[in-house]
Amino acid sequence: MPELIPVLTKNEIDAMVTGVAHRISSDYQNRTLVLIGALKGAFIFMSDLIRHITIPIQVDFIGVSSYGSGTSSSGDIRLTKKPGIELKDKDVLIVEDIVDTGLTLSYLVDYLESFGPKSLKICTLLDKQERRMTDVKIDYACHLVGKGFLVGYGLDHAENYRHLPEIYHLKL
Repeated sequence: MPELIPVLTKNEIDAMVTGVAHRISSDYQNRTLVLIGALKGAFIFMSDLIRHITIPIQVDFIGVSSYGSGTSSSGDIRLTKKPGIELKDKDVLIVEDIVDTGLTLSYLVDYLESFGPKSLKICTLLDKQERRMTDVKIDYACHLVGKGFLVGYGLDHAENYRHLPEIYHLKL
């Protein structure tokens, strides 16, 4: 039976999300920002984030897959949903649940750069640097995490645990 070890409480997550939303709002003052959420994991984080952003925004999603049912990236990144909003000459912010190896994010950055945005930055709930394989610049990170496979608040293992309101280390 898997064991769930608490990592971040709902109150801690709420405070981090509010803080990063205020930074984003300040940095993009008097500009319209396009948030592109990476499906599926980022949808809960992104929904909370946009409720705290105080500037005009547009919202879209992009679908990528690299994990399947395992606990480590397969390295085989597949685009499952393209963005539907025009990105040329716009300020774009990729919203991720967790940046781990950085392979998926590097793929996303290269892909979205091809649309010619005015700027492209990255916001993640969790920055997990222990297994980073690429040099990706994280512009907004709510929390740095160490070792372990994390679930809850949108993060899953084989499509399970996304519904949990807090973040846990999944000990299999």
